[in-house]
Amino acid sequence: MDDLGVPVQIPETVSRIVSLVPSLTESVAATLPGALVGATDWCSHPADLDVARVRGTKNPDLDAIRRLRPDVVLANAEENRAPDIEALRESGIAVWVTKIETVAEAFASLERMFALACRAEPPGWLAAAREAWRAPYEGARRTAIVPIWRRPWMVVGRDTFTGDVLRRLGVDNLYAGHPERYPKVPLAELTSRRPDLVVLPDEPYAFSATDGPESFPGLTCAPVSGRLLTWYGPSLVHAPESLRHALA
Repeated sequence: MDDLGVPVQIPETVSRIVSLVPSLTESVAATLPGALVGATDWCSHPADLDVARVRGTKNPDLDAIRRLRPDVVLANAEENRAPDIEALRESGIAVWVTKIETVAEAFASLERMFALACRAEPPGWLAAAREAWRAPYEGARRTAIVPIWRRPWMVVGRDTFTGDVLRRLGVDNLYAGHPERYPKVPLAELTSRRPDLVVLPDEPYAFSATDGPESFPGLTCAPVSGRLLTWYGPSLVHAPESLRHALA
């Protein structure tokens, strides 16, 4: 069963994989590069990825996926739409859905995905990532807001992988208790919270040192790599050290 508890009929041998999630695409490419035959237009890593493109995570080309004859399609409960997943399953295609909201869940989910959905041994980089995140944070804690869009302003809210990554690095998301996972919040409210940090990832909105900080005068802004903050894959190996430096 996948992360949602849905039974999935996986062939004994898996040699053709389509990934609808950038993080999972990078994970498979780094582990079973010859097995990956399709990925979304948003799958940017590795940079030299040469597979068929099947449009986006929210609007995949289902016919193109069917023509690729995958042994399994890898998806995610947050990034992909349930109707698309169901349509592929109705076509007789095995779809393995991940659900990842914490770093610990990422390790467990990826290990199960490789063993059960990809019929492969868990990769060495996954063990290295576990070790990189093993030691708990013991320093002083800081508060943060994490914008992910502007016009309108949206921030990271409850139950997110991003929030757990920051928490493990000593940074507490001020909107972690919000009823919504990605709430729209007026800029005036965000600045009035007076966080210790404004964490500005470069995806999905491309915040940068010159696009974003000007909206938060008097507050400390930290532009960071969105891949290090939101992706669960090989980037987890180097994410702790790199993010600590960016957030310092």
